[in-house]
Amino acid sequence: DSKLRHVEKDVLIPQIMRERAKELCSDKVQAFTKCCQETGFLMVVKCRQENAALKDCLVGHYYDPLFYEECKTEYLKQREEYRATGIKKKQKLSSNV
Repeated sequence: DSKLRHVEKDVLIPQIMRERAKELCSDKVQAFTKCCQETGFLMVVKCRQENAALKDCLVGHYYDPLFYEECKTEYLKQREEYRATGIKKKQKLSSNV
């Protein structure tokens, strides 16, 4: 059964997309984090370039229909496995950026 509920389409799949996009944009995440740590309160002004690069990378993935389909397929596999075994796959915890 590949029908998706509203919460799956609007919450669960985008959650997978955010996590995977962070992984794919990890170099930009690290560059922005490093800039913020080095500049302190001036990060709003001094880290604009790093922030823009990170945002472009993440947004590029969020609006990519192929990326959405990959994440949807991953979610459906997880859901199928859960329905078959009753064991929820543990999500790895990551800090929000």
